[in-house]
Amino acid sequence: MAKKNTVRNQELSEDVQEEMSDAVEEKVKVTRNFMRTLFTPTKLSTYLVTKNLPFAAFLTLLAMLYISNRHLAERTVRRIDYLGKEVKELSWDYKSLSSELMKLTTQTEIAKRADTLGLKERTEPPIKLEVVKTKK
Repeated sequence: MAKKNTVRNQELSEDVQEEMSDAVEEKVKVTRNFMRTLFTPTKLSTYLVTKNLPFAAFLTLLAMLYISNRHLAERTVRRIDYLGKEVKELSWDYKSLSSELMKLTTQTEIAKRADTLGLKERTEPPIKLEVVKTKK
């Protein structure tokens, strides 16, 4: 079963169909002529090249900016990864040194180190010294 030519569920007349097919054929001819004129040696002359040279230079500049921006972004990502690893390593060092310091500053460890110096831990509580002021 052949499908009818319709626009918005209304059947097209033969005149409208002919106008549409003529318009399509005209567009095809224009496109073919454009492609032919674009690639013929006479049209691809120095005039055409010099006419489009600023645009080509602009596109080249944009490409170079895009590439340099990409390199900068990748370098930044690599640096962030490196610094993240370094922060983790320094965090581990901090935690290990902190726990070692906490162990060394306990009362028993201090007492052990004081014994090697000949000092002994006091067993009686400290006494309070009072200074008596006399009036003259």
